[in-house]
Amino acid sequence: MQRSVFASCGQEAFFEGHVHALRTLGGVPRSKVRYDNLKAAVARVLGLSRAMSETDRWIAFKSYFGLESFYCRPGIDGAHEKGGVEGQIGYFRRNHFTPVPEVASLSELNELVEQWDQHDGRRRIGSRPRTIDEYFEVERPLLMPLPEEPFETGRVFTPRVDRYSQIAVRTNRYSVPVRLIGKRVRVMLHASHLVVYDKNVEVARHERLIAKGSCRLELDHYLEALIRKPGAFPGATALEQARSAGKFTPVHDAWWAAAVKAHGDTEGTRALIEVLLMARNIPHEYLVAGFATALRAGALTADAVALEARKAAQTEDEPDPATSSALATGQPSATVTFLHEWKLNHLPPDTRPLPSVTPYDQLLRRRASGGDHREGEAQ
Repeated sequence: MQRSVFASCGQEAFFEGHVHALRTLGGVPRSKVRYDNLKAAVARVLGLSRAMSETDRWIAFKSYFGLESFYCRPGIDGAHEKGGVEGQIGYFRRNHFTPVPEVASLSELNELVEQWDQHDGRRRIGSRPRTIDEYFEVERPLLMPLPEEPFETGRVFTPRVDRYSQIAVRTNRYSVPVRLIGKRVRVMLHASHLVVYDKNVEVARHERLIAKGSCRLELDHYLEALIRKPGAFPGATALEQARSAGKFTPVHDAWWAAAVKAHGDTEGTRALIEVLLMARNIPHEYLVAGFATALRAGALTADAVALEARKAAQTEDEPDPATSSALATGQPSATVTFLHEWKLNHLPPDTRPLPSVTPYDQLLRRRASGGDHREGEAQ
């Protein structure tokens, strides 16, 4: 039995769970698959029989993979038709989810679930002579092959971006870049995350919110607006969420405080936002290293932080001998090269000849001789 945990119980989670299970098994079952009368698959139960009106997307999913569904009878009459499945779910819950595991994210929990699945594959059910994995190896050749192209399990929405640079998806709100205010975007909603597209270009990606009425904001989406109004930066909700997520670290705050002290509230905050704008293509850990190095050297300009961040990234690939010796002696390296100096040092050699003013001197001499000649005529 293949298991995975998702942030929602919607149809997209139902499909993603199927895709994960079929990929792990390596094929599609040829016989019927038993299901409850869940809303992700069944639009309406027709009486008390097995006749069901299935949802359109579930019909498309089954047709794509070649699945054949079999629905249990509604109510108590169908309880005995999947007793083995219910029993194994209870076993897994009692042995692995009691007490509730403590994890930092769903991905970490799913890694644990995968380990537990592999461990359970080596056990025997009851007094059966073979393990679960041994029985599956007998059935593996009977599976139908998987389709070559993937099935899009996400659901599509086309919300309009409001004046706060946010979109509403289901009962929650998510931020997008401010340049998209007033435009319609395409959202692909998955079980644990969502992706926002402007035409065919990805412009935002968020972890899906679980609680209703919540809001997830990305600080980077508001930088173009905040640099024009830096006074709104300290109280921004996006900044608070960035701190909570660990994206805006104490090193950021320390450099910001030093910049404000040196340049004033407005210019110091604007310098911080300039760094964040320049560092969009710099990994987070290198940006933090750039802030730390610039702070130790007292370099409170945006170009100094960006340059030190790039130097930290280059040092990762090619260690600098000076940096290595400083680390060996335990002394911090706090050398800062300003951006204009770095550009001058990296300019190619200028092999052009020096400019000459000889032609201009000739013009001046001709003009002077012509003037003397006119003066003689006048006399």
